[in-house]
Amino acid sequence: MLVALDHVQLAAPPGSEPSLRAFYVDVLGMAEVPKPPVLAARGGCWFRAGFVQLHIGVEDGFRPARKAHPGLRVTGIEAYAARLVSCGVGVVWDDALPGHRRFYAHDPAGNRLEFLEPSPRA
Repeated sequence: MLVALDHVQLAAPPGSEPSLRAFYVDVLGMAEVPKPPVLAARGGCWFRAGFVQLHIGVEDGFRPARKAHPGLRVTGIEAYAARLVSCGVGVVWDDALPGHRRFYAHDPAGNRLEFLEPSPRA
């Protein structure tokens, strides 16, 4: 039986690992997780924050998805958005999900990321 979501896998172009590390660690505040050696040889990088895991694999001919995205729950969404903006990351607020505050941003490879927090009145 399913009990939890273990991780989300995103893709990125070969050679993008340095910019992805800077984004996911320095901007989003995640920690890099060492990949097992057999998987590290394929490139890419893994990140974790609490129970949230994002794995980024390299893909020749990569093109980011336009709509697909992980939804990342945050606390203090206003401050978190301000953190991204101060690091030069564009954020786009969206009020279409009742009971939540949310915005979208993109990583350096163009992957769409959703950040959301339940509204206090929800």
